[in-house]
Amino acid sequence: MENNKYCNSLTHYSRLKTREVKVGDVGIGGINPIRVQSMTTTDTMDTLKTVEQAIRIIEAGGELVRITAPSINEANNLENIKKELRKRGYNTPLVADIHFTPNAAEIAARIVEKVRVNPGNYADRKKFEHIEYTDLGYEEELERIRERFTPLVKICKEYGTAMRIGTNHGSLSDRIMSRYGDTPLGMVESAIEFLRICEENNFYDIVLSMKSSNPIVMVEAYRLLANKMMESERNYPLHLGVTEAGEGEDGRIKSSVGIGTLLEDGLGDTIRVSLTEDPEFEIPVAKRIVERYTKRKSQESTSNFKLQTSNFSPFEYKRRETKPVHNIGGHNVPRVIADFSQKEKFTRATFFSIGHNYSVPLDKWSASDQACDYIFLGDNVVDFKTPETMGLIYNYSTWKNLADQRNAYPLFTAEEFQSAQEKSSELNFVAVRMEMLKQVQHDNTTVFVLETSNAHGMAQQRRMFFELLSQGRNVPVIVKRKYQDITEEQLQLFASTDIGALLVDGFGDGVWLTHVSELRTRNYKLINTTSFGILQATRTRISKTDYISCPSCGRTLFELQETTARIRAKTNHLKGLKIAIMGCIVNGPGEMADADYGYVGTGVGKINLYRGKEIVRRNVPTDEAVDSLIELIRANGDWVEEKKEVGSLQ
Repeated sequence: MENNKYCNSLTHYSRLKTREVKVGDVGIGGINPIRVQSMTTTDTMDTLKTVEQAIRIIEAGGELVRITAPSINEANNLENIKKELRKRGYNTPLVADIHFTPNAAEIAARIVEKVRVNPGNYADRKKFEHIEYTDLGYEEELERIRERFTPLVKICKEYGTAMRIGTNHGSLSDRIMSRYGDTPLGMVESAIEFLRICEENNFYDIVLSMKSSNPIVMVEAYRLLANKMMESERNYPLHLGVTEAGEGEDGRIKSSVGIGTLLEDGLGDTIRVSLTEDPEFEIPVAKRIVERYTKRKSQESTSNFKLQTSNFSPFEYKRRETKPVHNIGGHNVPRVIADFSQKEKFTRATFFSIGHNYSVPLDKWSASDQACDYIFLGDNVVDFKTPETMGLIYNYSTWKNLADQRNAYPLFTAEEFQSAQEKSSELNFVAVRMEMLKQVQHDNTTVFVLETSNAHGMAQQRRMFFELLSQGRNVPVIVKRKYQDITEEQLQLFASTDIGALLVDGFGDGVWLTHVSELRTRNYKLINTTSFGILQATRTRISKTDYISCPSCGRTLFELQETTARIRAKTNHLKGLKIAIMGCIVNGPGEMADADYGYVGTGVGKINLYRGKEIVRRNVPTDEAVDSLIELIRANGDWVEEKKEVGSLQ
């Protein structure tokens, strides 16, 4: 495991110490707090609009503001933007976002406090070509890059300008792809090639990032980067983000899974939440994700733990192997459990919020793609026929007295399970905590429900999974978390972090969330959609269309939020399909990574449509492009008609 080290501890919260990099007056890394930032979406040539949006970001709490500089003109105009902000009393550092234009980067580095370069785009053009390099040929390519990149490094060093070397999963160069493939290792090596050039010039004011729209890939890449830095005694600060996370609930959940998992590991010095929304709305979300760690040092945490198993790698996803029990564990998708133990009155309509609908004319239940698999009733007994596809879980004391135990299963405490004479022959849930884990024996009918009251609950539950690995126990596990006195948005963010982190590690065969809001109410629908959203974001269970949409910037060539909403309205019933909506070619075929279809701005009023990474229609007028996308999906056999419920109570 020592060669897999990437953080201070897997089971004890400890922030990884990095070097401090000054961006203007703002320090990143070292003992500084985790910084939050966003990026303007305006045309950089429109000075006043860009300034006004930057101010909204700053007043929302943004500590850095990034602005795109796709050409020399925009790079020069950064000076006007900076002067106007300073004139209005705002001294927040500015970051220039650079992709294909080294000459623009060299201008911007003389004006703003930080430049961001993407190694895959800075000195390379992506053509999706596989090239067989000899070692000599590869070194010649690196020398070409050195010649293109070194002038910028020298300017940054002269002007005291910091730099972010930001690798994006979807924009790896053909050279990197040819040698390392479309992998987290390729992402890391892409950044390190540029990092070495900086170090050759004694320039160290560098922040690193490894972004992907897939949280699992993103987490693996950052962990591998941290591992490589430890091996080479480097300690550069890390900028965290899930790129093209999307909008609304999906964007928040996906961002929390990726960013939160790494923050739990103690990695990360600055974050950006990339939402397809106005940038000032990103900042409060970022602040809520970060605020959990401002007091984490003083909170209770688990004792340190040295993993004694080779069955876990933090750099590649592998689901923990378990023996299937009923429809839990093994190769089954993770299950969702809804908690109705505090519900006082039940009707058929009660279950609409968790994806189960009832038709009066047909006297029949139907299940949506986000219908929960089990419902915990506690000591409540429902007196009508429930959906056959939904299992009922009762407290053991109530279950054993049921007249009809069909589709009903008991939940035991650890102590009850040890002494119980009557058990289900099919499925028994056992609630276990850390202190009882070793004592509880299991058989072919047992599923553990891991509970924690620890302030650092993810770490303790991870520790419990490590114990199971060390003991060679293959019992399936439901991850249970209870949240009280937090808002509904905090529930989405915190649960996505705590449970998402375990799923990213391959741990967990089901999700059981409970939440009592600040108003002492329970939103069963929100809890259910959050559970399915976490499984979707970790790609462990696909229950809806996956949208990969960029957050927009000054390069965007169409109205991104409106277009995303139109595409979503027509396609959100296409379960399992991945659709990318990108504002420009920078966030085009490369950034789409593994999307099935792509909608990419290519010019004013023009869209290119992609099947995978192949352009299939060029320069489609924007007023026709959404319908053309639907036609493309139909032509490739991926379209299904949306189901309409007949005679539903809803």
